[in-house]
Order: sequence, then C-alpha cells, then structure tokens
Amino acid sequence: MKEITPDRLIDIAIAISAEKNTDRVLERILDEAMELTACDGGTVYVRDGDRLRFHTVVTLSKNFRVTVKDGEDVIPPVPMTRSHVCACAAMDGEKFNIPDVYASDRFDFTGAQRYDKMNGYRTKSMLVIPMEDEDGANIGVLQLINATDGEGEIVPFDPSVEKVTAALASLASVTLNNNMLARAVSDILHSFVEVMVDAVDARTAYNANHTRSMVRYAKGFLAWLDETGSPYRVPDAKKDPFLMSVWLHDIGKLIVPLEIMDKPTRLGAREETVLHRIGTGILMERIRALSSPAEAAEAEAAEKALAGARDAISAANKADFIDDAAAEKLRAIADLRAMDADGEPVPVLTPEELEMITVRRGTLTAGERTEMENHVVYTARFLGKMKFRGAYGDVPFWASSHHELLNGKGYPDGLRSDRIPTEVRIITILDIYDALTAEDRPYKPPMDPERAFSVLGSMAEEGKLDPELVSLFRESEAWKKPSPHKGGKENE
Repeated sequence: MKEITPDRLIDIAIAISAEKNTDRVLERILDEAMELTACDGGTVYVRDGDRLRFHTVVTLSKNFRVTVKDGEDVIPPVPMTRSHVCACAAMDGEKFNIPDVYASDRFDFTGAQRYDKMNGYRTKSMLVIPMEDEDGANIGVLQLINATDGEGEIVPFDPSVEKVTAALASLASVTLNNNMLARAVSDILHSFVEVMVDAVDARTAYNANHTRSMVRYAKGFLAWLDETGSPYRVPDAKKDPFLMSVWLHDIGKLIVPLEIMDKPTRLGAREETVLHRIGTGILMERIRALSSPAEAAEAEAAEKALAGARDAISAANKADFIDDAAAEKLRAIADLRAMDADGEPVPVLTPEELEMITVRRGTLTAGERTEMENHVVYTARFLGKMKFRGAYGDVPFWASSHHELLNGKGYPDGLRSDRIPTEVRIITILDIYDALTAEDRPYKPPMDPERAFSVLGSMAEEGKLDPELVSLFRESEAWKKPSPHKGGKENE
C-alpha cells in the first residue's frame, strides 16, 4: 500500500477538482484508489434508476481496462437486488470490507466465481464503497478487488484505508453530482433552443429548414476542419456554443411580421387588392359602354388600358428583375384611373403599391427590408436577456452578427474584419449558402451549388467574406445533401 499523507491527498483532490470531464474524473478516482490500496482490480458503477451501470473496470494482472461510453452497456448492468454486494452498498449506503468472497455467505458471489473460472482469476478480498450526493442519495459505487502486500500476495483490505477510500468516493460523488447538475442545466438550455426553433418553425416552415440545414453544414464543416488539422478549426470547448449560435441565429424572426418574412412576390398580399381594383374598373368601363353608347369608344379604350396595366403588373410582380424601362412603364400605369363600384375614379396603384411593384430585385421594399434586417437586432436583444457564461458567453454576439461583412458594409453594426471572429465568419458563409440554394423559399428559385459558390466567391473577392473559409467550406463538401439511402453525401 502506498503511503497516505495529507499532501498526497491534497494533490489528488486538486487534480480531480480541476478535471471537467466526468469520465476522466471517475477513471482518476479509481486509479488513485487502486494505487493507495495497492489492489489489483476495481470497478466504478454509476447509478441509473434501478440498476448500476459499469463505468470503468480495471484488472492490472490481466492488463484489462474498459471505460464504457455514455449510453452503452458493453457489460450488462447490475440489477438493484440484495444478491449483489455493490447493489447492497448502493441501497443501504453501507461500505463492505470482505476478506475472502469465497468464504462469505452474506452475498451471492457466484458471478465473481464464474468470472474467475472463465479468466483463470481468483477474486478474494473486496472493498465496496457507496458514492452519495450532498442529499445522501446514492449515485454510484466504488468497488476494489484483491489488495496486495509488499510481496504481491493477496491480503484483506486494511481497515485503515477504508476512510481514505471513502473520502475518494465522496470526492467522486461531489464531482459526479456537479457534472450531472451542469449537464441538467445544459440540457435545459438546449431544450430551450429547440423550443425557440420550433416556435419559428410554427410561424414559417422554410426558416426551420434553413436553421436545420445550417446546423448540418456546421457539424460537417467542424468535423472536416478537425480531420484536416486546419488552423481554422474551432476549439472543442467552443464547438457546442458555436452550434448553439447557429441554432439561435434567426430567433429574432419571431418578431418580424409574417407578411414580410414570407412575402413571395413584390405586392404580396396586396396583389389581390390591386387586381380586384383593376377588375372592378374593367367591369365599370363595360357597363359605361353599354349604358352610354356615345362613350363606348372611350370606355373600350379605357378597358384595354386597364387590361394592359393588369398584365404588366402581374408580370412585374413575379419578375426576377425590374429594369429602368419596366419601372418607368409601371410609374405611368400608376397614373391611370379605374372607377370603383361607386363610379369614383381611383389610382390603379397607390404610392405604397408603386414602391412595392418597382422593387428592383427581390420582393421587399426598403422599409420592409429594414424590418427584416432588424431580426438580428431582436436576436441580440432576446439573447442579451439570458445569462450566457463561460464558453457560452459569446453566443449572443455570434448569433446576432451573421449579417456583418468583413468590409464593414454588413449590418446591424457595420463591423469590420478585425472585429469579426472565425465563428461569425463561418456562420455568415453557411447562412448565405443556404439562402442561395434553399428549395423552399416562396420568393425565389434555388441556385445549384456551383452557381452558389460562384456568388460566394464574388463576395469574397469584394472583401465581404473570408476567401479562405469559402474555399475550405467548398472543399469540405459539408454542404452536400445526405444520401436518402446510405446516410452519406450525394453529388450535387
């Protein structure tokens, strides 16, 4: 048995307390306990409802070591029955120091004996320590096997090591419980993110597809950057915050009016009003021609002009681009008058409708585009009310800055390259790529990947995007759609 000194225990406690990974904490506890008691084997069990799951199993003389990953049961769990000593320790909160399991009739050790027979081993002495949280609830068990003396002979565990082993188990309990609480908080945060994305999904289905596509691109790209050893790879501690930023980047769209966010044409919902106005005008001209033969020619000319206006407006409403000639023609149309049902002349297009129908590209007017762009302001405002700490401290900034451009011409703050970190640069590229290639946008047809990367390349040449990251994203093929059959990537 290794000498146990206060300094030695303090060093162990400091090292374990500094470790953030739960798996490594439990492995370290087991290793330290085995070294301090000079035993040959040991097991850490983690309580999972009505069973004990194996976490780490070690047998030095057999050069055997297994750490079970979360969610896997390579070794069948131990049921919480009184026939198992580790289960009794967990249920009763009692430690057991057994000199020779073959000579003990208190517990059923047939399982250990079967293991011995299969592996040519001899389980003899055993020390079993329950692990409990601050409320006294059992969260696992530390089990040590076959203490040895200075000559390597198997001996009972010295009672003097029980307290120090129990102290190690207690330290493991505190660390494990703290990590469980941290995981619970993390799970709540991730659940909140899912709820928020579902809320956006409930308002507009295409945006939810957009977010999920971006997350898929992000995961694939991060993995590829790691595999290739790229200097742009995101540190492990920042990966989850980065992905959370991708999930949350459009949360501000909860505030954007649907008639703007889902506007499929220039006139949007106003198209029906305009066409009804013109249709009423055409009908009134026909009535005028029939009721006043002297005005028939004038009425027929007015009807023809209105029909032409209707066709021009309908074509412009869905056109990819409105050039100067088309815009001038639409302004002339706006000066036409159509009679309403009361026989009063009204303009074919109101000033607001004229602004809408003469939008050069896209479907949004300057005011609507400003309202749409404000979604990043709302995103920052929403996330700013949450207490993101530690590695997650940058989530609000990363999520709300995905429309900033390296040349300072983005929004909302016009940040330049020296204030835009790699994480934001990546999110911006993913966002633009998916916006260009999305197949479910109501206001535009999708681009094929080749053309989309041509657009991204042009933006990089203009100083808007990081050219190296654009190139790496394309090379990664993280943008390719998963195969519907094999779960892999298919050529685009």
